[in-house]
Amino acid sequence: MNSDAIKRFKRALARYVYYFFMWYLRWAPYWLVRAMTSLFIFIGYRVIWKLKAHARESLSIAFGKEKSPQEINAIFKQCFENFGRGALELGYFCVHPAMIKEKAFFAPGSQELLDKALAEGKGVICVTAHYGNFPLMLLYFGQVGYSTNAIIRPSRDEIIEKDFQELRSRLGLHTIHSYPREACVKESIRVLRNNELLIIPVDQNTGSKSGVYVDFFGQKAGTPTGPVVFALRTGAPILPIFTVKDYDDVSRIMIEPHFHIEKKETDAETLQYNTQRITTIIEKYIRAYPHEWGWMHKRWKSRPKTEATAMPQGNDVI
Repeated sequence: MNSDAIKRFKRALARYVYYFFMWYLRWAPYWLVRAMTSLFIFIGYRVIWKLKAHARESLSIAFGKEKSPQEINAIFKQCFENFGRGALELGYFCVHPAMIKEKAFFAPGSQELLDKALAEGKGVICVTAHYGNFPLMLLYFGQVGYSTNAIIRPSRDEIIEKDFQELRSRLGLHTIHSYPREACVKESIRVLRNNELLIIPVDQNTGSKSGVYVDFFGQKAGTPTGPVVFALRTGAPILPIFTVKDYDDVSRIMIEPHFHIEKKETDAETLQYNTQRITTIIEKYIRAYPHEWGWMHKRWKSRPKTEATAMPQGNDVI
């Protein structure tokens, strides 16, 4: 079997596993889903060796000088548990959409900050991270009446991506695919000029061709500049939004006051300064709730050409 055939087989297998779980979630009682999730987490944690290695490296880069190996280990264990529970809960809420409004809420004052940003009439660029059950937050915005759009990287499986897109649309979340780039930019500007929410996660690794390097936990991290570019082109404010588990399976949505782009002497300095400003806010939230962020992602994979390519390696604690 050649490599293309193997890829097609893996994608088909993943697709039918997804179909089975969505069928199961549609008919299973919620208490049973939560119990089964605990079993999946117990088994999964013991077989995800590659993800553990990625998380070990990321956590050591961020906290190697601040936290003990035992503390780093505990963060990842809780992170993995949150990820597993969040994924199953999100799937359940998607097929039982009435529950979405029950499972998230605005922290005191947060909805007022969102409405204040929208009142400017230029749309709102909501910057966030792969943090907490952030997909639930996006669906919640749509369910409570906000015109909500999110820039999302499409799945490699076109069939399953079409299903994802239709599901998100039914739940009030409009998908803007991150590529083709021109179509992404055009649609993003359109929704902003229509005074809608444009949600962009900006915590994933990117190279210098599509981003800039800013400080993130004391290391240079390739970071997308899209929010700054859209804000410059439309005048839309930037609004940091995050969600954390408040209790049991309910998420609390926390929103920071909006701000506008601060222009510097050159366009390059403007991109650098404001992207750093956004990243600093994201780091603040990760430090406050480190178990809520996805440490399995290789955030520092890309390196500036002026720096050595070697990165600090973590201790074998996970």
